[in-house]
Amino acid sequence: MMRIFYSKQAFFSLLLLLNTVTLPAQTPPAYTAGDIYLQIKKLKVLGSVLYIAAHPDDENTRLLAYLSKDRLYRTGYMSLTRGDGGQNLIGDEQGIDLGLIRTQELLAARRIDGAEQFFSRAFDFGFSKSTDEALATWGKEKILSDVVWVIRRFQPDVIITRFPEDARAGHGHHSGSAVLAHEAFRLAADPTAFPEQLKLGVKPWKAKRIMWNTFNFGGNNTTSNDQLKIDVGGYNAVLGKGYGEVAAESRSQHKSQGFGVPASRGVAWEYFTPVEGAPAKTDIMDDVNMSWSAVEKGAPIDAKIDEVLNNYSLLHPERSVPALVSLYKDIRSLPEGYWRNQKLQEVQQLVERCSGLWMDVTSATEFVVQGDTMRVLAAINNRLGANAQLVRFTLDVFDSTFNKPLAANTNTVFTRPIYVFTTKPVTQPYWLEHKMSEGSFTVNEQTFIGRPESIPSYQATIEITIEGEPFTFTRAVQYKFTDPVKGELYRPLVVVPSATVSTDPGIVIFHKGEKATQDILLKVTANKTFDHYTAKVSKRLKNDNSIVTDTNFSLIKGLSKPYYFTINNGMLKGLEQDNVQAFVELKNGKEEQPAWLNMTSIEYDHIPPIHYFYQDAVKVLNIDLKTAGKRIGYIEGAGDKVPAALEQMGYEVVVLKEKDITPAVLKQLDAVMTGVRAYNVHDFMFAKYDVLMDYVKNGGNLIIQYNTNNLISTVKSRIGPYPFNISRNRITDEKAKVSFLLPEHPVLNYPNKITEKDFDGWIQERGIYFPEQLDSAYKSPLSMADPGEQPLNNSLVIADYGKGKFVYTGLVFFRELPAGIPGAYRLLANIIALNKKKGF
Repeated sequence: MMRIFYSKQAFFSLLLLLNTVTLPAQTPPAYTAGDIYLQIKKLKVLGSVLYIAAHPDDENTRLLAYLSKDRLYRTGYMSLTRGDGGQNLIGDEQGIDLGLIRTQELLAARRIDGAEQFFSRAFDFGFSKSTDEALATWGKEKILSDVVWVIRRFQPDVIITRFPEDARAGHGHHSGSAVLAHEAFRLAADPTAFPEQLKLGVKPWKAKRIMWNTFNFGGNNTTSNDQLKIDVGGYNAVLGKGYGEVAAESRSQHKSQGFGVPASRGVAWEYFTPVEGAPAKTDIMDDVNMSWSAVEKGAPIDAKIDEVLNNYSLLHPERSVPALVSLYKDIRSLPEGYWRNQKLQEVQQLVERCSGLWMDVTSATEFVVQGDTMRVLAAINNRLGANAQLVRFTLDVFDSTFNKPLAANTNTVFTRPIYVFTTKPVTQPYWLEHKMSEGSFTVNEQTFIGRPESIPSYQATIEITIEGEPFTFTRAVQYKFTDPVKGELYRPLVVVPSATVSTDPGIVIFHKGEKATQDILLKVTANKTFDHYTAKVSKRLKNDNSIVTDTNFSLIKGLSKPYYFTINNGMLKGLEQDNVQAFVELKNGKEEQPAWLNMTSIEYDHIPPIHYFYQDAVKVLNIDLKTAGKRIGYIEGAGDKVPAALEQMGYEVVVLKEKDITPAVLKQLDAVMTGVRAYNVHDFMFAKYDVLMDYVKNGGNLIIQYNTNNLISTVKSRIGPYPFNISRNRITDEKAKVSFLLPEHPVLNYPNKITEKDFDGWIQERGIYFPEQLDSAYKSPLSMADPGEQPLNNSLVIADYGKGKFVYTGLVFFRELPAGIPGAYRLLANIIALNKKKGF
């Protein structure tokens, strides 16, 4: 379904620091006395490292864990993209939806390895074979400015890239990330580069050096013993884990990519080679002053921290609170500066954790409605009995003064009603607020750039005096509830409009030349109760803007009202494709509220729920499409939306589970199709090989969409009747010229005549993971080539076997069909009809 992002107003206006800390939408983290001890030690370390690569999963999690938890540096990972262009092993989300999932997976990983997460505005548009293509599609200057901005805010002493700047990187995004990191290393220090940033409080920053973290994986060894190397495989007794164990837990959060990995233990060398800057001979931090003497008037702070460490009690961390408050005052008295501000924040966190302070601000509902009221519950507990007093609590326009001592381990609880103004923006990832360009998101607020996620819609400010010193704490308002199986859970609080509007189906296909109609369901869902409202429902096409209905109704909160209207291909008036957009105007007397947003929700157990809003639309195709055959069996794979597209084409789709793959069931089907990666995710495909081959032999048509064969996803079963291997060959240029090697083959002629025009408008790529080393029984009707490369002929391979047909294709139908690409529908119809055409 096409999704267009709009903004009615700016979401936020306040200036934000990149290191602003907000609670993740999950159970608030707990810190042991051992964790606190390491955090106190970290106060002595004034060093920072920024790691830069292209995608979620590119980061070296073991190195990040080592730098953060052993060396105690402030450590960051900047992924230029959010991984939007990859494949999804756990569901059918693609594109922007997949990027939202991978963003949360990265944040889950960082909570484990201790690093911070940053992003640029770059969009992952799929595999790229060249640096130039990646930089051109992203918009080099735009993304370069993002990297410079993050460097100036984070102020790393050392920058490390995951990849080199050349073809050894194996992906244009990879090499592009290294090129941008290198240029940003230079430009961040140049006051004439992106001078508009300097008006927002940042200053030019010169890192000591930039290095490349060389690697040995994928058959490519770029390490050598003459490079600087560090053993990062140590064991941390305080944590009870080695860094290889922490890294495995962190990396295994990338579940949508199937990156669960085993823990490693023992010596593990990481290698580094210089890119630019001061040479490093023995350590990546050579010649970096990481003590408090690097801060003006800061030298005495070291001794103060030592005093806290020496007197720290694992059994009674609250005894360190007075010394930490005194340390806080000493650091605050220093001249304004980066490390002064950073360490103030760290000391405040330690005061909170040593005090055992519990501060929770929750809502009784997950969704709050513009123009409605929510009730907020605040709970504060001084669990270890620090000398503390609650001074003030503010939330939005609510402001309350308490001046109340916080007794030891006693709950202070109060509730407040909060009006949700109609001007309160709906909850939306900030990078989806405006319509994006081809290769990057549009973010107009400079201070948002780099942030991993949006600021929570509501944040409470809690002022508490501890040992006579005022501290201000911030807590996001979250929805808290108890699941009878999972226990106490937290979810993000979501601001929603008074009503949402959805349309169904997502795609409508008319066969050109045939008069046809299609019913469209428009569903209005009330997020608050409407009494005696008038709804004017309208639909909009390029050639037809008309009112569907104008009626009075009452609608109870949480319930929906359906409207149906009919469209026909005559409305398109010769257009091959159009979009139906639905709008609702809700009126109550003189009050008028337009409703035009729908909400997408993505939920997996390993990440917080994700919600965002978009303008729903129905993609309408009016194309010359003929089909042969009626019943299609579909074996779902890792997740795609092909079955819905097949139904729109006019087929009856029968979803086949393991128990259904029997001769009796298969013989009733005109074709059987497997979803993407079906052989990667279903072990039962091995046992069903003979059944499927017998189906083909007896006249069936078996169509296999792409699978992978690598360290992550291994094909454990034979696939075809004759041998072939699965390669990593692909055509990444979605505009690559397609040549017909077998122009008379039925797949190009029956029941639709396929021409070069059918490959117009494809998105992201032509195809991926093509087969290779094929038996001579396979025929390859298509040839295509990326710029400057030799043609690849195996995007679609077909073999006769007995009375039937076997097809394997790497063509990305799973992308093109949901995007409404007419030629993809026509070609797929021909593939499905292969066993219906006689005499070839």
